[in-house]
Amino acid sequence: MEHKQTFELADIVSERLIALIIDSVIVGVVGNIFGIGGGAGFLGGGLLSFIIGAAYQWYFLTQQNGQTPGKMIMNIRVIKTDGTKISDADAILRFIGYYIDTAFIALGWFWAFIDSENQGWHDKIAKTYVVKVDKAAEKLKNG
Repeated sequence: MEHKQTFELADIVSERLIALIIDSVIVGVVGNIFGIGGGAGFLGGGLLSFIIGAAYQWYFLTQQNGQTPGKMIMNIRVIKTDGTKISDADAILRFIGYYIDTAFIALGWFWAFIDSENQGWHDKIAKTYVVKVDKAAEKLKNG
């Protein structure tokens, strides 16, 4: 008999939005350290900002079990819709989806509020869910 694991979706406002704000502050601070907060133009600031954001999302989502620091604080994580970990390509595609979300008057972000699975367009594009971390399962898995 095969056991299928179920996941509880993260709440949009009380978990996901707060995690996004935390991560945005961290990425903003890193960007300012590299001097890209002062409107240096696309090649000077925009491209570097994109690279920092993409690297941040890639590293934490693929190397830290689907959790950025904001998601760690909020006890949520990103997984594929089939319950598996996301790949390198998924992490980058999901990050590019952030720009698509924003490009259409932020409609892609707000989509998560009306979607039955709490998915923004970036989640739909990368086939991901943001779920609550099951602390009991984590404790069992980690010994």
